[in-house]
Parts: sequence; C-alpha cells; structure tokens
Amino acid sequence: MKYFVASRWRNRAILDPLVEKIRSRGHDVYYFVEKTITAVGRDLEPEQYMQQYEAAQDWRNDPHYIEIFKQDLDGLKNADVLVMVLPAGNSSHMEAGIAFGLGKKCVLVGTIEKAESLYFTFDETYPDTDSFVASLS
Repeated sequence: MKYFVASRWRNRAILDPLVEKIRSRGHDVYYFVEKTITAVGRDLEPEQYMQQYEAAQDWRNDPHYIEIFKQDLDGLKNADVLVMVLPAGNSSHMEAGIAFGLGKKCVLVGTIEKAESLYFTFDETYPDTDSFVASLS
C-alpha cells in the first residue's frame, strides 16, 4: 500500500514516528517533510521553518514553492490512501479534497474539534496514531 501523510509541518514530533511505523509494516509513504525541504529546513524547529515558509512574498513565482506543489500532487496521484493527521491546516484539507476527488481512500487520525460535514469524505477515522497503526496489516 502507498500512503500519503497530510498534516501540519508543526506536527513533526508525531508524524516522524508515525511514518516510521507505517514503513516498518512494509508500506510506502509519501511524507511531505522528506520531499519539500532544503537541507536547512529539516534542521530548523518546525515553528521556525513555518515562519520562513509563510513569510514568502512572491511565492507564486518561487521555484521552491512550485516544486513543492508538483511533488505533493504527484505524491497524491501515486498514493492509494491519504492519511490526514489532526490538527491539520489548509493545505492538508485541500490535499484531502484532491485525494477524495481522485477516488483515493481517505483516513482521518486525531480528535475532531467541531462538527464538519465534509469530514464524511473520510472512509475511516481513528482517535490517535497508535489506533491507526494497529489497524494496518
């Protein structure tokens, strides 16, 4: 199975171990942290990296941002399953919508803070990453 993990960069503390656990069960994972960063980006604290990322003025013409978009879209197209880990930002929710539109299985992991009818796009929900990992074959 090929998984696409969608979440916030700021969630790296829970995402890194999750990705390792999925891979340890023999699955492939597209993990945006590994694909969209420079060598410096991985070494920065998540909040510091996001402040730099979000401060870009001309992001529509920046080759780095264009490459991130292309890589993420290719990752979605090649995945069998999207796993969105809450809390998740705008990009993750957009990725979930794209995955749903592409007919991918969508899984939601984490506590849903408030009712949202569009969360019915998710085929499965789990309260935490351990519950999700336990469901993997």
